[in-house]
Amino acid sequence: MSLDIARSIAVSSLMNTQVQISVTSSNISNADTTGYTVKTANQAAVVNAGTGAGTVITGITSTVDKLLMKSLIQADSALGAADTNNDYLDQLQALYGSTADDDSSGTSLANTIAALETAITSLSATSSSAALQANVVSALDDLATQLRDTSSGIQDLRSNADQEIATAVDDVNEQLQTIANLNAAIKLAAAAGQSTADLEDKRNTAVQDIATKMNISYFISSTGDMQVYTASGQALVDTRAHELSFTASSTVTASSSYSATSSSTLSGVTVNGVDVTAQISSGEIGALIALRDSELPAAQAQLDQLATQLADSLNTVSNTGTSLPPPATLTGTTAVAADTALDATGTVRIAVADQSGTLVSYADLDLSSYATVGDLVSAINGISGLSASIDSDGHLTISSSSSNGVAVNEMTSSVGSDGKGLSDWLGLNDLVTATGASDFAVRSDILANSGLLQVATLDSSDTLTTGSQVLSAGSATVVNALYSALTDDITFDAVGGLGSSTGSFADYASTIVSAVAAKASTAEDTYTAKQTAQSTFASALASQSGVNLDEETARLSTLQNQYSAASQLIQAINEMFSSLLQAVQSVG
Repeated sequence: MSLDIARSIAVSSLMNTQVQISVTSSNISNADTTGYTVKTANQAAVVNAGTGAGTVITGITSTVDKLLMKSLIQADSALGAADTNNDYLDQLQALYGSTADDDSSGTSLANTIAALETAITSLSATSSSAALQANVVSALDDLATQLRDTSSGIQDLRSNADQEIATAVDDVNEQLQTIANLNAAIKLAAAAGQSTADLEDKRNTAVQDIATKMNISYFISSTGDMQVYTASGQALVDTRAHELSFTASSTVTASSSYSATSSSTLSGVTVNGVDVTAQISSGEIGALIALRDSELPAAQAQLDQLATQLADSLNTVSNTGTSLPPPATLTGTTAVAADTALDATGTVRIAVADQSGTLVSYADLDLSSYATVGDLVSAINGISGLSASIDSDGHLTISSSSSNGVAVNEMTSSVGSDGKGLSDWLGLNDLVTATGASDFAVRSDILANSGLLQVATLDSSDTLTTGSQVLSAGSATVVNALYSALTDDITFDAVGGLGSSTGSFADYASTIVSAVAAKASTAEDTYTAKQTAQSTFASALASQSGVNLDEETARLSTLQNQYSAASQLIQAINEMFSSLLQAVQSVG
C-alpha cells in the first residue's frame, strides 16, 4: 500500500470520527430535550478495485419504532381527554358541595333542603310567629340562592370549556402548520443529501402535541411527507395544512346548545367548511366538547328538574293559603288573555277581608259558568270591593278597592287537564318563581316582607258572615302541608343519565350529588390509568430511541481514542514521507 493511500485512509478516519464525535456530543447535550431521539452517524467502508480505501459517513439517522410511536400517539389522546374530564368533574363536584363535613353538617343542596325542613317544622308549632316566618323565608332564600349559584357554576364550566376549545384549536392549527413547514424542510434537506433526523424529531413532537388535543391518524408518504387526518379521514395535513375553525361564544346559558344538523347557539369544529365535531372523540378537545354539549347539560337538566318540581310542589301548597294581613293585590304568574279558554269546574271562593282577617265581602264562583278568562274577570269585578284585570304581561290581577286585602280559597276548583286549583293555575299566591334552577327565587314581595308568607287560610264554611273572623294565622294546616310537600315521596323522571326515582326532594338532591361524586371518582381513576399507560409507552419509546447518557459517554471516550489514533497515524505517515523525501534528496 502506498503512503498516499494510507494517509487518505487515515484522513477519512479522522474526518469520520470528527462527525461521530459531533453527533455523540449532540446526543449528550440534548438528552433532556423533549422529543429528541438518539442520532447515529452511519459509517460504511470504501473499496476501490477490491482494496480498502477508508470509510465514509453515509448519513445521520435516528431509529424510531413506528408502531410504538402510534401507540404513544393514541395514549396521548386518551390522556388528554382523561386529564380534562378529571379536572372539570372535580370542579363540578365542588359546585354541588358535600353531604357531610367533619361536624356532620354538609354544604350540599340536600343539606340546605334539610335546613328548610327544620325551619318549617319550627314554624308549624307557632305559625303566627313573625320571627319563625322570617326564618322559613330566609332558609328558602338560601336554597334558592344555592340553586341559582349551582346553575350559574355549571354554565360557567360550559363557557370555560367553550373558550378552552378555541384555545386548543389554535394550538392544533399552529402544530398543523409546523408539520406542513417541516414536511417541506425535510424534502429539501433530503434532496441536498443532508440529515433529516432532527427535523423528523420536531415533526414527531408536533404530531404528539396535536394528539393530546384530539384523536388523529397519520402516515409517512413515499416522498417523506407526514399526512395527518381526523378519525374519519378528513385531511388536516396533506400537501398543506388544513386548519380547524371554531368560534367561541361570548355567553353560555342553560339554553345554549350545539347541533350539527340544525341551528345552534354554540359553535362546532369545522375543516374546510366540513363539520368534524363528531369525529373528535378523544384528546382535550374531544373531552371539552362532550363536557360542553353532554355532561354539563345533563347536570343542568337534573338540577332543573329538582328546581321546577320543587317550585310546583311549594306553589301548590302556598296557593291554598293566604297571608295575614291579606295582601291588597294578588298578581298571577301564568300568562293569559281575555279569550283564553277556561276549562274549569268546581267552586272558588274570593273574599275581601280587613287587616285583622274580618270578612268585608265575598263570593263563591262556579267556574263551569265561565268559558274564558275574560268571563272570570267580569265575575270577579262583580264582587263588592274588588277589581280584576289582565295586565300588559298577561297576568291576572285582583285588587281591593280600599285598605282591605284579597283572600282566595280554592275550594273544589279544578282547572285544565292537571286539575289544578284556580289560584294555583293562575299563580295568584305563588311562594316561589322558577322556570328552572337558573331563576329559582322566593317571590320578591315575600322576600322583602316575610309577613306575606301564606300561613293562613280563608274559612271554607258553607256560608260566611260579614264582620266575622275568616282568616286566622293560628292554624298549622298550610305550614304542615309545606313540610309534607318537601318530605313526601314524589316521582322524578329519568333525566341527565339518572334513572327515574321516587323520594323526597332531599333524597333526589342527595342522588344528584352522589352521582356527580361517583363520576368524579371514576374520572380520577381513569386519569390515573391513562397516565400510567401513556408513561409506559413514553418510557418504552425513550428506551428504544432516547439518549442513554452512559452509552453515549462511553462512545465519546472510544471515539476520542479513535481520533487520537488517527491523528497519530497521520503524523507517522507524514514522518515517513519526510524521511523518504530526505532519502531521495540525499541520493540526488
